[in-house]
Amino acid sequence: MATYLTFDLLKGLITIPDEFVNEVEARYPGWVEAQIAAYSRWVEAQLRKRYATPFNAYDGVPDPTPPQIQFWLARLVAVPVWLKRGVDPNDLQFEEVRTDRDNAREEIADAANSETGLYDLPLKVSKDGSLIVHGGPFSYSEQSPYVAFDRQRVTGRNEDNSGSGTGG
Repeated sequence: MATYLTFDLLKGLITIPDEFVNEVEARYPGWVEAQIAAYSRWVEAQLRKRYATPFNAYDGVPDPTPPQIQFWLARLVAVPVWLKRGVDPNDLQFEEVRTDRDNAREEIADAANSETGLYDLPLKVSKDGSLIVHGGPFSYSEQSPYVAFDRQRVTGRNEDNSGSGTGG
């Protein structure tokens, strides 16, 4: 089971005070890391259809986890950590953190969208690979507009005469 964020990296990426994270970890040992693991699974579930998961499965790369995945996880985990510690419902900073978490969820949804995805996350088999395919057009052109119809007629006749016994 892969987790993409360490306890120390979490504290470096979130905007809530380190004391809050340390306090929760001291009172509930392992709870913060369990949240990181749970949200790691959630991010994988959201992105699995488009990107190869787990994201840190490159061979020979020391820390292959895309920084965007770590940033999303930190923003997602910040709210439950603060709630576990206890929060004043009128705290404006908490509202900002919650809005940031909601924005992270929207960004993950954008990344999961195969048509308009805004993020190019790497494949697990290649450190510079991408699952996004940049294809070309599936058409051709002829100088004469009639050549395409001639080719279509020939193809159609060949398909009709190829073993069905009804063409002619």
